Amino acid sequence: MSEYKYPAETVFHQEEIKKSTFIVHVAHTPDLAAAKAFIKLIEHKYADARHNCWAHVAGKPGGSHVYGFSDDGEPNGTAGKPMLNVLMGSGLGEVTAVVTRYFGGIKLGTGGLVRAYGGSLNNALAKLSTQVKVPSIKIVGTSEYNLQGAIEQLLKTNYQVLNIEKQFTANIEWVITIDSRQATHAIKDIFDLSHGAVELTIKE
Repeated sequence: MSEYKYPAETVFHQEEIKKSTFIVHVAHTPDLAAAKAFIKLIEHKYADARHNCWAHVAGKPGGSHVYGFSDDGEPNGTAGKPMLNVLMGSGLGEVTAVVTRYFGGIKLGTGGLVRAYGGSLNNALAKLSTQVKVPSIKIVGTSEYNLQGAIEQLLKTNYQVLNIEKQFTANIEWVITIDSRQATHAIKDIFDLSHGAVELTIKE
């Protein structure tokens, strides 16, 4: 699994296209349940709007099960699918976009709708700040107390460590959350550093 970007915040964007108002909300939704909850929230907030169209990549990009979209009453293929195409093209994961439309009396036609929904979402994404999702794994093991400082220094200097949990018993029990692509190297380095005294393993 490679790293990917996801929204660091919720973004609001609004624009008018041929007298129709398009309101875009983009949010971080780590899974399908979060995506559905966010869509419901926006639908409730803009219950008087004619259309609340949406699309999501509710997890890691690339898995078809995390994709979803809805035209919410717009002609088939003119809203949700173009929005999903924009999200897929962005490379973002864990993201849901809802575009609310208040009709202004002028019909846009199918091509115009595709451009309006896709374009307004693109403009919203231009405002979006992101964070990087690092594929992580836990490595576990025990060490003597006198090795604590050296192990932490090695990890901090050479590796992308997301979290370190320590339990202090007769020895130190380590649970280290690390970039999964670096785990085997970290295990080897700590083994070498401790002259074979500390043998960490990947937590199943």
